[in-house]
Amino acid sequence: MSRTVHCVKLGKDLPGLEEPPFPGALGERIYENVSAEAYELWKPHLTTIINHYGLNPADPETRRMLRQEMEAFFFGQENLEADNLSPDTVQQ
Repeated sequence: MSRTVHCVKLGKDLPGLEEPPFPGALGERIYENVSAEAYELWKPHLTTIINHYGLNPADPETRRMLRQEMEAFFFGQENLEADNLSPDTVQQ
């Protein structure tokens, strides 16, 4: 059975994720406040950033930066656009 959330990204009630996308407070916050539809919007944004800068997702510093970007993407803080990132913004 699908659960409904009021999606903070899209501003309307939509089906939510089936489970938190990953462990921890941010994963739980996304589960409670982000729709499955909005979460799908995150994936190409993530891919664009990783590819644009040749980032290694296995690197702990990269993962930290990507989690910050994910939080900004969903919860309204200024998020990074791949075209606006500078080498100083992203640690490789």
